[in-house]
Amino acid sequence: MSKVVCIMLAGGKGKRMGTKVSKQYLLLDEKPVLFYSLKAFEEHVDEIIVVAAKGEEEYCKENIVDKYGIEKVSAVVTGGAERYLSVYEGLKAIKKTGEETHVLIHDGARPFICGDVIKKTIEKVEETGACIVAVPSKDTVKIGNTDNIVESTPDRRNVWLVQTPQAFEYEAIFEAYKKAIASGREDITDDSMVMESFGDKEIHFVEGNYDNIKLTTPEDLIHGMAILRAKMDIGKNI
Repeated sequence: MSKVVCIMLAGGKGKRMGTKVSKQYLLLDEKPVLFYSLKAFEEHVDEIIVVAAKGEEEYCKENIVDKYGIEKVSAVVTGGAERYLSVYEGLKAIKKTGEETHVLIHDGARPFICGDVIKKTIEKVEETGACIVAVPSKDTVKIGNTDNIVESTPDRRNVWLVQTPQAFEYEAIFEAYKKAIASGREDITDDSMVMESFGDKEIHFVEGNYDNIKLTTPEDLIHGMAILRAKMDIGKNI
């Protein structure tokens, strides 16, 4: 067993959501989106570090962490201008204790991650050192060029749609991130790209579920409410 830390990314501004309130603070059934994400991880990890947008740190601490009694949160730190810079700030906030540590990096705007997937992710990262939650693509995928012309069609059986959490042995992903930041590369869209390009560990898939959506647009909120109500109905019938 190792120490398991979750870096919870809560710095999104939600431009595509079209709201003044950041998407992780929007309400689902009278509770903020971020509340559901934090509660999902609190049961399974030893520590949570929340990365908030600059200027929203106190709001996050007072109105989410303290208000809802999220006890595993050890720090709320300031994020960067881009997602990968926010992850780096979260990694720097993890205190080295000498014990083996694994880190799960999760988007706060994915409130429907389930406990079973979190447990599978922890088991896989402790076994392999690097893994990502993903689901097999249901659709045929086309690779296009900058002129919007199809160049190829990959075998759908090999195509996965990547979600979070993405999990790594702490020292390995921290060293990879330091190299990525030093390189000046700016096209990083997820953590596995950092390990692929600057790390030395093979990345394994953990099959997730299709409900683990990221709330990005107004349509996602409608879908999200349907998912939440379905989960609530299932809970009532157990």
